[in-house]
Amino acid sequence: MIRFINLLLILAIMSNTQAQTKNDDMQSSKIIADGAKLQLISNQFKFTEGPATDKDGNVFFTDQPNNKIWEYDTNGNLSLFLDNAGRSNGMCFDNEGNLISCADEHNQLWSISPEKKITVLVKEVDGLHLNGPNDVFVTPDDKIYFSDPYYQRDYWTRKAPEIKGQKVYYLDKNKHVSVVIDDLKKPNGIIGTPDGKYLYVADIEGNKTYKYSIAEDGTLKEPKLFVAKGSDGMTIDNEGNIYLTGKGVTVYNSDGKQIEHIDIDADWTGNVTFGGKEKNILFITASQNIYTLKMKVKGVR
Repeated sequence: MIRFINLLLILAIMSNTQAQTKNDDMQSSKIIADGAKLQLISNQFKFTEGPATDKDGNVFFTDQPNNKIWEYDTNGNLSLFLDNAGRSNGMCFDNEGNLISCADEHNQLWSISPEKKITVLVKEVDGLHLNGPNDVFVTPDDKIYFSDPYYQRDYWTRKAPEIKGQKVYYLDKNKHVSVVIDDLKKPNGIIGTPDGKYLYVADIEGNKTYKYSIAEDGTLKEPKLFVAKGSDGMTIDNEGNIYLTGKGVTVYNSDGKQIEHIDIDADWTGNVTFGGKEKNILFITASQNIYTLKMKVKGVR
């Protein structure tokens, strides 16, 4: 009996030690604020995506199946921003405060003004409908890049793509569209550096993420494998760390070394961005849920 009791004591001590070690690991994270815990903000949606942050730190995100764009402001208030939102998916603010949206109901790229005026930026390419714009990034000098994979939607009448291949496009200031990547299996998430020099593009089907140099004319050069992992939506922080999504959020430093993984209680984590007044709140869209997590690092524009 004494041996049995001693064994129980040893197991209890080991369990407490392991729990303390796990807690210490969380406390010692390089990017997550000490003591921070994942906060469920709401689970009222069908499938959340496309979070984008305005200059004040308010986050706008989509509930694509319900065809809406929502706003989560810096005071923690949740409100409907736009109904009949073109089945918006990925989004990004431009430098004038317009919300650039991958509106794949009719396979278009939109610009939505703060007053909710909608302008169609891209309707088709060479007379053909796009596959379905998915994610978008706007550089500091207003170069727009968007991915165009093909995901069959139940609200489409067509059953096949008109364009051969799944590509990444560049929209210049003169509204001219050109292909800048055509060799990925299924490009999806896109994020760029705040200096406008580099673009990261995830090949979700190829399970790889690449880094490209952005040339002055908008073309992409010097493609390099960043990590052997694909992603849905992506973001970047002020230390150059890249956040990939899918099964939770996995974070890599600028050298491609994994430095963090954030488990998310959801079937799929679709996208991520930074919001809040200090841009230090990680905002996560995960299936029907949205979460926040306080960070040591900050988002960048």
